Amino acid sequence: MATQAKSHELIVSVSPHVRGKETVERIMWTVNLSLLPAVIMSIYYFGPRAAYVTGLCIVSCVLFEHLYWKFLDRKTTVGDGSAFLTGLLLAMNLPPSVPFYIPLIGSLVAMVITKLLFGGLGYNVFNPALIGRAFLLISFPKLMTIWSEPTAKFIAMDAKTTATPLGILKEEGLTQLIEVFGSKAELYKGLLYGNIAGSLGETSAIALLVGAAILFMKRYITWHIPLSYIATVGVLAWAFGGDQGLFSGDPLIHILSGGLILGAFFMATDYVTCPTVRKGQIIFGIGCGAITMLIRLKGGFPEGVMFAILLMNCFAPLIDRSIKPKMFGAVKETKEQEK
Repeated sequence: MATQAKSHELIVSVSPHVRGKETVERIMWTVNLSLLPAVIMSIYYFGPRAAYVTGLCIVSCVLFEHLYWKFLDRKTTVGDGSAFLTGLLLAMNLPPSVPFYIPLIGSLVAMVITKLLFGGLGYNVFNPALIGRAFLLISFPKLMTIWSEPTAKFIAMDAKTTATPLGILKEEGLTQLIEVFGSKAELYKGLLYGNIAGSLGETSAIALLVGAAILFMKRYITWHIPLSYIATVGVLAWAFGGDQGLFSGDPLIHILSGGLILGAFFMATDYVTCPTVRKGQIIFGIGCGAITMLIRLKGGFPEGVMFAILLMNCFAPLIDRSIKPKMFGAVKETKEQEK
């Protein structure tokens, strides 16, 4: 509808009349940049193998997306940075010692089967990188659970194999885990700085938190999912994770170990696969934390972050439908009006 005022045509449209400066491309490339500290630390600790695996995952994801849209004779979308991000997150979830075909297969599953066949960015039900890792873990369990000992030497090509902190904790207990590191202080130090065995994204909690701080400052993520996720893990680890009975566990070890920091800040907060309502996001985070600790303490795997996020992805639409946001400006009907 248009009206005339002082010979100027005014276009009346539905509010709000606000346009943000952020675009999908800008957000995606910023998230990629926020993961750079973790990538640098993974290369520092695991050497050229980390750079090789990361590069192969990124190139494969970008290439698969480009070829898919080319095959359908449609404009490629690789420039938006989402394929790059999927490859980067997939690499962060892989051991540094995997052979070349593991990143290729994981990228194919993540990009084509999980994302592109559903319509591309914004239509996928599950986090693509995590589905790629889940497929690889089921198909190649031995290759996906060979962990290299960090060397902190870039020139090192070969590394000794060892167990992850969560693996030692589950199989041999907290006492043995502390003995491996020498003391609890050294254990905390190793978990913070990343001098531990594990996936590339488990290398340094500090590096991941630096990246998360960037996302918070840019307001790309809020506290609702990561804090509720981490707090739930901490409480359950303290209550049920100890060898001396209830409330004797060490929550810091569970918070800093494994892929919790990476998952809580960079994957559980995925816009497409998490709830949009704030209260729903808190429920989502609590659910992720509860499933993670259930698997860590009672399941067959030492780690449960991947399974927890994927399972809660299933419930995200249901959570959004169950928790209705408050309608501002709506008039509440009284009992007399209802009659």
